[in-house]
Amino acid sequence: MYELFNITNKVVVMTGGSGVLGTSMVKYLAAHGAKVAILARNKEKGDKLAAEITTAGGKASFFVTDVNDRAILEQNEKEILATYGKIDVLINGAGGNMPGATISPDKTIFDLNLSDFEKVVDLNLFGTVLPTIVFAKNMVERKHGSIINISSESALRPLTRVLGYGAAKAAVTNLTKYLAIELATKFGEGLRVNAIAPGFFITEQNRSLLTKPDGSYTDRGNTILSHTPFRRFGKPEELLGALHWLASDASKFVTGTLTVIDGGFDAFCI
Repeated sequence: MYELFNITNKVVVMTGGSGVLGTSMVKYLAAHGAKVAILARNKEKGDKLAAEITTAGGKASFFVTDVNDRAILEQNEKEILATYGKIDVLINGAGGNMPGATISPDKTIFDLNLSDFEKVVDLNLFGTVLPTIVFAKNMVERKHGSIINISSESALRPLTRVLGYGAAKAAVTNLTKYLAIELATKFGEGLRVNAIAPGFFITEQNRSLLTKPDGSYTDRGNTILSHTPFRRFGKPEELLGALHWLASDASKFVTGTLTVIDGGFDAFCI
């Protein structure tokens, strides 16, 4: 019997695969039969994650990468194809922010560190474009593949402070729609590009912004929760259903979409 959600033996490449959200994603996909290629900068952390997945009975390999270095990405592709023979799914999960690309309450746009702003755009936008250019080639050759970009709540509306990150993720969302048209019209309906927009999830990057050392919420954390109908932050595993759907044939006629997972934050109005 044909199973819509079957991802057994699909080869999934994920950039930013060793972060809080990435770790949850690759562990889940491997547990459901996918072969995962984890790409990140930290070799020690990545090797440990791949070993954990393998010990649990899954199939995983780690590859040191830099999403802003095409030569390194092309070497990653060669190694992945030598290991697994194909690429079925690409998850562009690498991203992040920098203090200089934010505007704190005591500063204005004129205090923006343009160098940090550029680095944030490079990491989030170009760090999505380059892996797509490199890893989508195998998908195009095989006329089949799903690309899943990790966007953000900040792509939907301009959140205070996170100027650089929000602008870059908004561009990622726009890029997703462009690529969906580009690949389908020029290479066939087997190529799909979609994005997931997580709301507020506590990660290592935003933990100090949302929580105090004692675990209670900061003023910003409380403000976010007051505008979230669910009145809590998301849990990494709550992204997995949408991820599985987009990685599988269950979403075979879905492309160019943005799936928002935010506990109602974007819908809230007062």
